[in-house]
Amino acid sequence: MAGNAPRVGVLALQGDFREHLAVLRGLGADAVPVRRPAELDAVEGLVIPGGESSVMDKLSRAFGLAQPLRAAIAGGLPVYGTCAGLIMLADRVLDGIAGQQSLGGLDVSVRRNAFGSQVDSFETDLRISAVGEEPMHAVFIRAPIVEEVGPAATPLARVDDGRVVAVEQGNLLGTSFHPEITGDTRFHEYFLTKVRDAVARAA
Repeated sequence: MAGNAPRVGVLALQGDFREHLAVLRGLGADAVPVRRPAELDAVEGLVIPGGESSVMDKLSRAFGLAQPLRAAIAGGLPVYGTCAGLIMLADRVLDGIAGQQSLGGLDVSVRRNAFGSQVDSFETDLRISAVGEEPMHAVFIRAPIVEEVGPAATPLARVDDGRVVAVEQGNLLGTSFHPEITGDTRFHEYFLTKVRDAVARAA
């Protein structure tokens, strides 16, 4: 850890990991790409970016990261998943491709591409009290939806029709949308608070 800067990894197998690295570094974190188990062992928090969840699943297994990731999540590592990252953190994926696995940890059921294809991407403003009173402009790109929230998880945000698009459970966060591309850093700040709290508890 560089000074008081938390060392936060971004899973860099596929997807928009560079954008997350840039946001986290802008907030003062020591942000590093994670592609190997040894790199995962060296971080105090992890972001799983947007991308293609089925590809991310296959690559995490091919790189020997899937089981270490599951163990880290079960061990309390703070993890934030956006879009495909939310799917990776979900305990239940309702419409995964044949053989698709998730890492689990969030007591939710998600549906992939629930809002449609790339052309059905959209933007809206969300009220998320956990990160402040000001509405957050959210961008949804081939986004998943949380169809069921189990008793262990807490909804943080919903779109106008009531469907859940952000959840929290202990050290885990998941959003259907992409705050890394809007310039609103409040979700990343909220996640870094979780990382710092976890580091303080472990000290």
